[in-house]
Amino acid sequence: MRAAVLREFRQPLSMEDVPDPACPPDGVVLRTIACGVCRSDWHGWVGENPRVRLGQIGGHEYCGEVVEAGPDARHRVGEVLVAPFILACGECPQCRAGASNTCLDQRLPGFTEPGAFADHIAVPRDANLSRLPEGLSTTLAAAMGCRVTTAWHALTGRAALAGGEWLAVHGTGGIGLSAALLGKALGARVVVVDVVREKLDHALALGIDAAVMADERTAEAIRDLTGGGAHVSVEALGIPVTVNASLHCLRPLGRHVQVGMPVGHHARMEVDMSAVYAGNLALYGTRGMPAWRYPSLFAMVESGAVDLAPLVAREVALSDVSAELAAFDGPTPPGVAVVTDFAG
Repeated sequence: MRAAVLREFRQPLSMEDVPDPACPPDGVVLRTIACGVCRSDWHGWVGENPRVRLGQIGGHEYCGEVVEAGPDARHRVGEVLVAPFILACGECPQCRAGASNTCLDQRLPGFTEPGAFADHIAVPRDANLSRLPEGLSTTLAAAMGCRVTTAWHALTGRAALAGGEWLAVHGTGGIGLSAALLGKALGARVVVVDVVREKLDHALALGIDAAVMADERTAEAIRDLTGGGAHVSVEALGIPVTVNASLHCLRPLGRHVQVGMPVGHHARMEVDMSAVYAGNLALYGTRGMPAWRYPSLFAMVESGAVDLAPLVAREVALSDVSAELAAFDGPTPPGVAVVTDFAG
């Protein structure tokens, strides 16, 4: 099969013909139809994610058609499936409690085993996969394995965002824009923050209530806009300046949700815990989404309550992934890239 392989950190991926994947007994082989290019892939590409080693095939936001099914698989040849990036075991205490995104025995295609920057991918534990609803595009579905699902769980499974509350979103990349759009669909009033004016204008054009250019007055501006501070604030970058801005923009009893991935040189950072103490704030971490929650997310999309199509800014070829990863080194334009051409 054709794959984009990480041979050197921060260098273009190597386009190679590699052996076809073997079908797991409890899983499937998918013909990859679409795969998103995510900032989490960038963390591996630059060498900051300790799970990612040279020789890895990245890509963890994928949608594909089953071309082979193992004897213990639940899905069958011909089905079109979308997968969460965390493949849970289904047996550990975390899984049995319904928190499969915190599974004690996770498998992570794209990080610890071959991912979907390839025209085929072997996916074990296919009980985690969901059939794609009719009418939902495969290109959009590719983003649902990480960005959209993580944002959905952050708002509903962690922060319990309620209608009428103010939601602040720091960073309007794929996951931040997802959180903003989903927040609006849940009835919240939403303010977004970024350093790129074009991304803020894009969010406003999609119906987001307010936008703030990121600077030293970010938190103050949000408190002024919201009449005392946001009820919920999502940090979508994983860097100290936005983490602290997120804490400082909250009203008393506010909830901060850490969605951005703090790895590498940002794995440890200085955080203003006095703001947490004085404001009686709640801090939530979140990563991924339990697979059983897919129906609630699909229902939002299918009902027309939220239009996530504006997330996808461009469809690219597999050979373009290197350029998309390199672009994360600086401010990026609105929307995300999805690989839909695995021959180019």
